[in-house]
Amino acid sequence: MNWDDVRIFLAVARAGQILAASKRLGVNHATLSRRLTALEEALGTRLFIRRTNGCELTEQGDVFLASAERMETEMLAAQSSLGRTDTAIAGTVRIGAPDGFGVSFLAPRMGRLIERHPELKIQLVPVPRAFSLSSREADIAITLERPEQGRLISAKLTDYTLGLYASRAYADINGLPPDAEQLKTHRRIGYVEDLIFSQSLNFTGEVMRNWNAGFEISSATGQTEAVLSGAGIGILHNYIARQYPDLVRVMPKTAIQRSYWTIFHESARDLARIRIVADFLHEIVREARGIW
Repeated sequence: MNWDDVRIFLAVARAGQILAASKRLGVNHATLSRRLTALEEALGTRLFIRRTNGCELTEQGDVFLASAERMETEMLAAQSSLGRTDTAIAGTVRIGAPDGFGVSFLAPRMGRLIERHPELKIQLVPVPRAFSLSSREADIAITLERPEQGRLISAKLTDYTLGLYASRAYADINGLPPDAEQLKTHRRIGYVEDLIFSQSLNFTGEVMRNWNAGFEISSATGQTEAVLSGAGIGILHNYIARQYPDLVRVMPKTAIQRSYWTIFHESARDLARIRIVADFLHEIVREARGIW
């Protein structure tokens, strides 16, 4: 069995599409399809049901997926122990991050890392409701909670704070509430409640029992834009809100604290590219320690 064919199988299983997997691997999609067929023939079984809109694992494919992931973990460990992985800092590292942190903080700073290591490719993607490090949906994840189980390496990246904000235009027209009771009379912006994938995102309960937002957005950057537009009062990340002179703090003594954590799978512990990126994340956060 060819390991490269197993690697292709894993990419298709995770992407759900041959075309998407081919783009991630940098392999022509027709070539990838042929290699997948060759693997199925070598195994004597059908691994995928191929449709025009994607690929679905068969029952045999599900069984093989578990074995393929164990093979992948062992291959990564073997390459690292032999010193044949990442002798130069090269390859792809996918970082999964909350949209506010990823867009507002990481994106403007990651160019420095690419300058240091031109052969390194960084992919910055939003952390979805559910993701798997063991399935390599992200190589490094930045989360709001420390994982309590799984073969994961975690470290606190930073504590950060959130506060209530309004636009200057909104404040000029409507005034600013001095307390939570008066806040009830103002328009409020919040998350779409049934899309909150972590209790750490349930900020509003720490301000008032029933937030009852008139405008709900399941995006930190979207909420910032909504507050800037004068749509109402929202709970924003302080490190983001401070970038905008047109935002004013509401009830400044009300502060909410959360934390960011870096997480990667323990099978990647000895991969130099993962260590380099994880260390860089902590470096740029330390440099910006005054903004949190």
